[in-house]
Amino acid sequence: MNFFSKVDIPASDLRIDYKSNLVFIGSCFADNISAQFASRKFKVQANPFGTVYTPLSIAQMVKNIAEGKVYGDTDVFQDVCRDNGHGDNLWHSWDAHSSLSASTREECVDKLNAATTQARDFLRKADAVFITLGTAFVYYLKDSGKPVSNCHRQDPALFERRMISVEEAAQALKSIVRSLKKIKQDQIATPTIRDDDTKFHVIFTVSPLRHLSDGAHNNTLSKATLQLAVNSAISNVTTVPSASSGTFPAVDYFPSYEIVMDELRDYRFYSDDMVHLSKTAEAYIFERMVSAYCDERTREDMAKVEKFLKMASHRIQDESAPATQEFLKKLNAQATLLESDIPGLDLSNGKSPVK
Repeated sequence: MNFFSKVDIPASDLRIDYKSNLVFIGSCFADNISAQFASRKFKVQANPFGTVYTPLSIAQMVKNIAEGKVYGDTDVFQDVCRDNGHGDNLWHSWDAHSSLSASTREECVDKLNAATTQARDFLRKADAVFITLGTAFVYYLKDSGKPVSNCHRQDPALFERRMISVEEAAQALKSIVRSLKKIKQDQIATPTIRDDDTKFHVIFTVSPLRHLSDGAHNNTLSKATLQLAVNSAISNVTTVPSASSGTFPAVDYFPSYEIVMDELRDYRFYSDDMVHLSKTAEAYIFERMVSAYCDERTREDMAKVEKFLKMASHRIQDESAPATQEFLKKLNAQATLLESDIPGLDLSNGKSPVK
């Protein structure tokens, strides 16, 4: 008898190795999974504008990056301290997480423009872009109807909150794909690009983290809306390479939500708040992702890197001791050997100065 229902992962020709450039955009689940890759020295960029949860926010962010939006003074606002004790006097943007906020208008604008440039540069060479969708509930500014990525603890009276439709969510996902394609197309005229630079994958996934503040039923409706939108978007996005540009992406789905709901259906796979996933659950989902997108050679390379990193994390008691210097020489030699054996691997941060 089989007491375990394993979720099938849709077939994909995406192959991730140490030469790959990976981008993760979306909810905090995107941060968690990207950290798994980054800790193993893959080339990763995660959430350039901070954590974003809804299809509309992600679509607007990627569109701004694709169009090279230049932020100015009117794109930020100051949260002035109020008599009730609320307010931090920081400058914020409705398009970004508070990690891009700043104490001055100029610094906030500079952060936003730097994030746009850095994200566009990395996305131009990205091999895979993972989009993690958190919720279908969207906050809108009442005075303009603009959807916001972050409310920055402002007066709730400023916002209208509603769950978007499947069609609205699907249109946003298709917009994301179009914007990512534009980023790739804009670099075609660059004489130094490789043929592989115009080929990329977009992988949608729905975060398994439940938004129980909405209530269990509304959380289910929200996740179902995202699932249906992903299915609609994948069914309607053209995945056949264009004869003129060759930049149409392959669009796939990774079943993070289903893996947690069906394979890890136990509260021992959650953290203490019973909402976020435990480290064990995150590691398991990462393993499923690796098995789907990494071949045997890459998995072997990962094991070698993990072994090296474990050795590199060895606690040094006396840096000047002869034994320590010998250890550091051995460590640096091992790093150099791994870099020569594994194309794309960069262990420069793991090397130590030898006296």
